[in-house]
Formats: sequence, C-alpha cells, structure tokens
Amino acid sequence: MKIESYKALTVYQKAYQLTLDVYKVTKEFPAAEMYGLVSQMRRSASSIPANIAEGYRRAHRKKYVQFLHIALGSCAELETFLCLSKDLGYLSGEAFDQSYKSKDSVSKLLRGLLSSLSHRENPI
Repeated sequence: MKIESYKALTVYQKAYQLTLDVYKVTKEFPAAEMYGLVSQMRRSASSIPANIAEGYRRAHRKKYVQFLHIALGSCAELETFLCLSKDLGYLSGEAFDQSYKSKDSVSKLLRGLLSSLSHRENPI
C-alpha cells in the first residue's frame, strides 16, 4: 500500500508536533540564548519533519533512506540540546521529560521506517 503523502506518516506527524513543542518550550529561555541554544534546538527539531518530507518527495528509496538518516541524526542533536537545556536550568524536569519522550518516540518510528524500507524490493 502506497502512502499518498508524507503528511499521512505517523512519524512525520509526531516530528512536526515535536517541533512545535520545542518552539514553545524555548520561548521561555533567556534572551541571551536566542542565537545560541534556542536557535540550535529549533533548527535540529525542524530538520526532522523537513527531512522526512524532502526524502519522501525524492521518490527513490535510496534518497529517502538518506534523508531519514539525516532526520535521525537531527534527533540525536536535539537530544543533546535537551540535556544541555535541562542541566543549565532552562527546562523544567517536566518539560524535559515530555520533550525527551517525544523525541524518543520519533527516533523509534524513524528506525522502524528505515528498517521497513530496507526490506522492500520496490521504490516508494
């Protein structure tokens, strides 16, 4: 069964929501971090759904897999920034836990999609 749009993918939807959540929690960061940690967190978070979308539109499995790996790398980047934010006292324990769980969920879905694509014969 072919999915007609990347927007129908659960991983895209969750990654998009994660990005919105990161934008919300970083609004409370110190102004001095606007061009530092805030910018890096927002960039890494938004890179996840953007790479899922771009890879899907490439319409070739090899390219799609490449972009999904980039999205997975952005998840790892975001994980580091979330930990730094918590340790620096910019994120509450609750906000950290929620964001970290959401990031983990997206990472697992990405790995599942990558695994599924590696077992298929036909292009997407």
